[in-house]
Amino acid sequence: MVNQNLNDVLSFATLLSVFVMAVVQLVKITINLPKNIVPLVGVLIGLLLGLAFYPFTDLQTVERLWGGGLAGLSATGLFELAFNKRTGNTIVNSDNSKDNKTNDKK
Repeated sequence: MVNQNLNDVLSFATLLSVFVMAVVQLVKITINLPKNIVPLVGVLIGLLLGLAFYPFTDLQTVERLWGGGLAGLSATGLFELAFNKRTGNTIVNSDNSKDNKTNDKK
């Protein structure tokens, strides 16, 4: 069972995510933004670019919006995954929390 609309939206989101990632990076270096709203900015840019790319595709408006939103989320995640190396664990034991705080200060 193949859903052609879903394939089209995902293909569009894949192509659009490169452009969204570039524009999000441009916004991040030109405007001082809190880091916690960067994914929201990515989704909004994805939606806007999805609408702006209407001459290049024959998708419906709703499908372009879905593709743009997915591209915004994936572009932000791809950049974080590729360029922001993170170390450490997500769960910190209460016994080790003091040790972790002192290690962070060193």
